[in-house]
Amino acid sequence: MAEPEFTAMGVRIGKGLRSLTRAGQVRIRRGRLELLTSYGSEIDSAPVQAVRASRPWFGSDGRALADLNGNRYLLTLGEHDPAPGEPGPPAAGRFIEAVRRAAGRGD
Repeated sequence: MAEPEFTAMGVRIGKGLRSLTRAGQVRIRRGRLELLTSYGSEIDSAPVQAVRASRPWFGSDGRALADLNGNRYLLTLGEHDPAPGEPGPPAAGRFIEAVRRAAGRGD
C-alpha cells in the first residue's frame, strides 16, 4: 500500500456550527483527500483536484477550510508544526500546501 502524501491526526473537524469529531484524521493519498473520524470511519472524501483548501477569514492560524462535494468543513489543526517526535497535528498552512501540491496547483 502506498504511503499517504499527507496525514494529520488529532484534528477537530466541524461542519457549520456542528463538531463532527474532536480527534479526527485528515489524509491525502492516491490523489484523494479523506476526512475520517477518530474511529477511522469516513466523513467525506473527494479527488484533490475537486477540493478547495483555504484559511478562514477570522480565527486562529491553526484553522483551515476544506470545500469538498459541496460541503465546507472547518479543520482545526495545530498553529505550529510539532517538534520532531512530539505528538500533535501539523500546521494548517502545511495542510493547505499539501492539497495544492497534490492537485498540481503550484509548488
